[in-house]
Amino acid sequence: MANVNKVMLLGNITRDLEVRYTPKGTAVCDLGMAVNRIRTGDNGERIEEVTYVDVTLWGRQAELAGQYLAKGRSVFIEGRLQLDQWDDKQTGQKRQRLRVVGENMQFIGGQGQGGGGNQGGGGSPPSHESGSSQQSAPPQQSSSPPSNQGGAAAADSFDNDDDDIPF
Repeated sequence: MANVNKVMLLGNITRDLEVRYTPKGTAVCDLGMAVNRIRTGDNGERIEEVTYVDVTLWGRQAELAGQYLAKGRSVFIEGRLQLDQWDDKQTGQKRQRLRVVGENMQFIGGQGQGGGGNQGGGGSPPSHESGSSQQSAPPQQSSSPPSNQGGAAAADSFDNDDDDIPF
């Protein structure tokens, strides 16, 4: 029997990001996302539910996220679920956490949306820069065509492909 482990999330970053590096030099970035769902209740009222998801990015994806994303920015993440299990050192209990390991990332919206732009820099590491309007867009690692929005690292073409859905 075939198995599929695929997650697609479109949401907002909940906290500023920090990029760390493994002893071998691989970049790692843990981020929190808020994904909203709007539904109608039994009596017709509009109910908004928020789901918070932990996402881990590795390698170049982690570096790009640390450089261009900040709290409040929208992002599209494709990845897989991973269950982490460990023994709590304080209580001795077995603990577990389900998280998403991001395999593909697309920035949504322009530089002015959400996290703003840190024009500083002065040698600060990419994990503390939010990007600026003078920087060029990072390379997209998806099959969607590039956007024509100057310095914005947007993936608005993803919203325009509704006519190409095969089902």
